[in-house]
Amino acid sequence: MSVENEHRLRFRDAMASLSAAVNIVTTDGLAGRCGITATAVCSVTDTPPTLMVCINRKSSMNPVFQENGHLCVNILNHEQELMARHFAGMTDVSMEERFNWDIWRTGVLGQPLLQGALANLEGRIEQVQEVGTHYVYLVEIKQIMVREEGHGLIYFKRGFHPVMDKTVATTV
Repeated sequence: MSVENEHRLRFRDAMASLSAAVNIVTTDGLAGRCGITATAVCSVTDTPPTLMVCINRKSSMNPVFQENGHLCVNILNHEQELMARHFAGMTDVSMEERFNWDIWRTGVLGQPLLQGALANLEGRIEQVQEVGTHYVYLVEIKQIMVREEGHGLIYFKRGFHPVMDKTVATTV
């Protein structure tokens, strides 16, 4: 194995130890409707509210996101692991079927909002940059919905795990 390949694998192993929130990033528009499970999502600034979303350049969904120009980051709760698996391509459920379930609403920007998510952040893609194997999307958030109840879902050590809100857990 080459030194470069070994370094890449060690980096991936190290990143498996970086707990990350699980999100389904969706889009709808003239180019069609699609979604993908993503953990490479983080806030950039609150003025204006902006998120960074990273998607592998090999994903067939990139042209759809880029042409539509809008997306929604749906932050999953601990009960939505199966949805994360569907949108990560870990099941045989087609994209069309995923969006036919009665769990979606349409946001003010026309984007698919997953009901029951901890938050839905709908925005406009302001920039797309190529960095190595990924596209980095900078998204200005225009509409925010936050759900008060629910626990988190993270991806850690290559598996999904619930994260309990201790303020809720101690009062139960």
